[in-house]
Amino acid sequence: MELNQRILAELSDLEARAQLRSLEFPHGVDLNSNDYLGLSTHPRIKQAVLEGVNSATRMGSTGSRLLSGHDEAWDLVEREFARWAGADAALYFTSGYAANVGLLGAVLRAEDVVFSDSANHASLIDGIRLSKCRRVVFPHLDLNFLEDELRHSAPVDGARVIVVESIFSMEGDRAPLGNLAALASRYGAELIVDEAHATGVRGPHGSGCVAEAGLSSKVLATVHTCGKALAAAGAFVCGPENLRRFLINRARTFIFSTALPPYFASQVAAGMNLAQEADGEREHLARLGVFLRDELRANGFEAGSSDSQIVPVILGPNEVAIQFADCLRARGFGVRAIRPPTVPAGTARLRLSVTSKLSKNVLAELVAALVQARAEFPAARALSVSP
Repeated sequence: MELNQRILAELSDLEARAQLRSLEFPHGVDLNSNDYLGLSTHPRIKQAVLEGVNSATRMGSTGSRLLSGHDEAWDLVEREFARWAGADAALYFTSGYAANVGLLGAVLRAEDVVFSDSANHASLIDGIRLSKCRRVVFPHLDLNFLEDELRHSAPVDGARVIVVESIFSMEGDRAPLGNLAALASRYGAELIVDEAHATGVRGPHGSGCVAEAGLSSKVLATVHTCGKALAAAGAFVCGPENLRRFLINRARTFIFSTALPPYFASQVAAGMNLAQEADGEREHLARLGVFLRDELRANGFEAGSSDSQIVPVILGPNEVAIQFADCLRARGFGVRAIRPPTVPAGTARLRLSVTSKLSKNVLAELVAALVQARAEFPAARALSVSP
């Protein structure tokens, strides 16, 4: 089969299974956004970028940081971020995906064993796969299963590493980091934590779940993305100074990527500084998450084990999730259906992403719209359950 025919056949197959995706501009009340603290429209962010551009000697980085693209602005923001996260050092990557793939691809070897939560983000999964190490995927947050696997995998010639998210991107629940750190210590394993959805949202001044749990010295590395609550882009890998030096020399997504322009460090720094000051927004965000979960469950919807600003509405079939999303968009809510392979088959959902710019009144209107949508679709009426 010619390549173009194969592409067309796969597109047709995706459409037949209600998994074909397309790009759309967000409209209405945005419930897809990861702008958890509402900083993307903050005037200090724009002012910081303008000042960074005006003071910059060049608009392009001109190369990778190991060649011509390094600038003292990146050294400065890395030191500031490490202090905030409670780590010895930090290294900036151009995206969260690049950070996870670069970190895992660099530190893991074929003789190592990695224990990966089944709900981990694709960037973690891909980084582990590229390392060619032995993988043990344990059921989501099933620590009994994990401990059995840790016990049975000993001894090994290489290292053993547990990889989790602190707040899981599709489930909205939090990893029991204290218990995970204890397991890692008991069985001689390392712990790597992706803080993408916790950075700016949880912990002292928004420094993340690892810092909140007092475990900064107990983990090998944390990964903090800047494109969500910090209203910027890129990500930091935080850990010991030796890890930073190692990644500079071994992380392919760092070595072979053109650096971002120096002025962009101003936006990253502004987002970080604003997030540290946003205790009120964090408290409001937490209250909104609780309110939305309570309203959904009171009206018979399945919100899973969410314990954060990410609240799934688990609907099951792909077609039902698409129908709900279309109905909500028609009522002024910007919602997209999340389908396999992003989530397991049979668990298509709406992923409601709460931000501090929302209110309880808006969320109550959203739940009312969900109830109306359920009444409109015969296939969805079975979703009504007793609260």
